[in-house]
Amino acid sequence: MSKATDQTGSITRVSGPIVEAAGMAEAQAYEVVRVGPQGLVGEILKLAGEIATMQVYENTAGLKPGDVVRRTGAPLSVVLAPGLLGSIFDGLQRPLSVLADQVGAFLTAGATAEPINTSRKWGFVPKVAPGQLVRGGQVFGAVRETSSIEHRLLVPPGVAGTVVSAEPEGEHTIWEPLCVVQAGRRAVELTMAQLWPVRRPRPFRRRRSSDTVLVTGQRVIDTFFPIARGGAAAIPGDFGTGKTILQQQLAKWSDADIVVYVGCGERGNEMTDILRTFPELEDPYTGRFLMERTVLIGNTSNMPVAAREVSIYTGISIAEYYRDMGYNVALMADSTSRWAEALREASSRLEEMPAEEGFPAYLAARLAEFYERAGVVETLCGQDGSVTVVGAVSPPGGDFSEPVTQHTTRFTRCFWALDPELAHSRHYPAISWLDSYSGYVPEVAGWWQQHNEDWLEDRDYIMNLLGQEDKLQQIVRLVGPDVLPDAQRLVLLAADILKTGFLQQSAGDAVDTYCAPRKQVMLLRAFVMFHRRARQVIVRGAPFARVREMPVIHDLVRAKSAIRNDDEEGLFALISRLDDQLAEVEREYA
Repeated sequence: MSKATDQTGSITRVSGPIVEAAGMAEAQAYEVVRVGPQGLVGEILKLAGEIATMQVYENTAGLKPGDVVRRTGAPLSVVLAPGLLGSIFDGLQRPLSVLADQVGAFLTAGATAEPINTSRKWGFVPKVAPGQLVRGGQVFGAVRETSSIEHRLLVPPGVAGTVVSAEPEGEHTIWEPLCVVQAGRRAVELTMAQLWPVRRPRPFRRRRSSDTVLVTGQRVIDTFFPIARGGAAAIPGDFGTGKTILQQQLAKWSDADIVVYVGCGERGNEMTDILRTFPELEDPYTGRFLMERTVLIGNTSNMPVAAREVSIYTGISIAEYYRDMGYNVALMADSTSRWAEALREASSRLEEMPAEEGFPAYLAARLAEFYERAGVVETLCGQDGSVTVVGAVSPPGGDFSEPVTQHTTRFTRCFWALDPELAHSRHYPAISWLDSYSGYVPEVAGWWQQHNEDWLEDRDYIMNLLGQEDKLQQIVRLVGPDVLPDAQRLVLLAADILKTGFLQQSAGDAVDTYCAPRKQVMLLRAFVMFHRRARQVIVRGAPFARVREMPVIHDLVRAKSAIRNDDEEGLFALISRLDDQLAEVEREYA
């Protein structure tokens, strides 16, 4: 965080997190200020002559007219350097573990600490030599940040010139000069750390389309509503429908290189659970701790509401930084509704004209700016990197017509709608297969067809089956299932075992918590085969009761947890038993 200058103003008005100060004629919009005797962090939102209106990101209790406001001359920025991975920050990038040792479990006003340890030395390996031409985004050195992630040190965007000197391989702190670049008439010293304004997207060469699935290991997502790497998805759901657990599953099991988890305005007990459990989780891809490739940002509901807004920007800036190194990053934002509520409160205190449900008129623009920072790009150094954004939305009362949900659907191509009825019946993930959709299916179909050339046909078959079952359930509620013909009763049976054996997935089951793509397509193939063959058997005269009594149905339902991901022989054996038992019934009634 930038230090205060000798240019000051004085407070004239305090209204919650909004503070007005006089004597700020030379200030700039979005400049960071230090407010009051405790030096609270704030950001200038509006200027009118010498009056500056600012938003303070800490508790403003105790501020009064006449208190000093000190300018910093810099926008709100994050420190990007080795040491980010494995850290837990608040929205202002203050290290919570360090502050806990200093001030205890609850943050005090004005508490601050360096975001990253400035005394720790990292093993630096140079990638450039004197006389070499470099430009913004190019790698000039590398640091082994964790056992699985190499931190590639980048020339800051906008810097281009000739390397004058470069430090040899050795141990250095993050702010020590490692390389000097002659850029025109000025010499630029490059260090491991760089500051980046959080509201400014990091530049890249060009966007690329993505045809690769971000594998999450959750069957209902990967198979029916997949998200492409570099895509954007929304998880809207009422209280208790499992948004946080689903995002934790995505953070743990997605095949992204880096995970950035932003808890924005969530309840303290939920965020505490995340902060306690994540450092103990084992990374399924490396066998080491998951935190070695994770950054956690926590702003709970009892923290100042204004800080929720900046936590989202802090998270996406860190994600873009690792994207520029050529990594695939997944950002989980839980939840953007709390962020929108912070915008609404600040807007009302600024006395701006409200729009829908009191939200500011620029809500849609802010949401668009955030989700547009997702994507697959060719970085300035010529590598491909991506940021995939998954934002949870908490519509009051589960009303998907409210403004935040509606605007979010405009800027995301994946919509994983959580159904409270499924959640109340203990069906998790409670993603509604009737209300959800994915616009990435055409792009990722080729990727899935490498595992099963009939994937798209099988997926469409099952989606059609679930649609038929929903219509039949309306009849069943009126007259019961016994009046239906056998073919329609088979639809109900097939949909029921599909829901239990495929769509439902237990995060607490050691086997079922993650389902590999190969296992997903083979299970899907088995369910499609069951309904197709059973329908043919019934058409040829077999009674529905005989099909329902086949022992293999029990095996089909239990396969998700009984057969391991690497047990392909077990999956083939299941399909073979299914085929044999259906053939036996068919022979009985041929």
